[in-house]
Amino acid sequence: MEKPGEPCRILMLGNSLTFANDLPGILAKLTGAQVVHHTRGGARLSEQLNPKTRLGAQTQAALSREHWDYVVLQEMSHGPFSSPDRFFASVEQLCAQIRAAGAVPVLYATWAYRKDCPKLAAKGWDYEEMARCMAEACRTAARENGALLADVGQRFYQLADTLNLYAADGVHPSEAGSRLAAETIAAAIQTHKENES
Repeated sequence: MEKPGEPCRILMLGNSLTFANDLPGILAKLTGAQVVHHTRGGARLSEQLNPKTRLGAQTQAALSREHWDYVVLQEMSHGPFSSPDRFFASVEQLCAQIRAAGAVPVLYATWAYRKDCPKLAAKGWDYEEMARCMAEACRTAARENGALLADVGQRFYQLADTLNLYAADGVHPSEAGSRLAAETIAAAIQTHKENES
């Protein structure tokens, strides 16, 4: 955990849903932490485990050689819905590595595509079903692996009718969406710190 006199260090593992609108920078401002992100557009968490990929090699080295207080995990946008087994396996392996490194895993649960998103129609998916399955998969993965849950997807579900949380493509977050994500992650970390002290 955080060493006295040293800033909190947060590692974020994900893809464009993590790096869009400089979410890591927003999180750093909200928490006062040093935030580093290992991301690639379209990356799955399984890639972070694979040392044969550039992203995986970078992440595996960071987990084994550097000190982190929290490691935030974000799966590919529809992974918890379309490939739950792969998602659960990746979260389980990464959480074990994160705890072995002395850090706390945080699951950044993302959102269903916007109701009118062409990708939903193209894949034949239902918005309500995607939202429910994403939320259930992330809650289960967090519970089974003792990870903190930053339930950003649930906040999107509650607020999407009143706030413009999506970018034009209906998949990525708008600036407001990224700010909401950062606030939700920061709140999960802050709650954990208060409970630990």
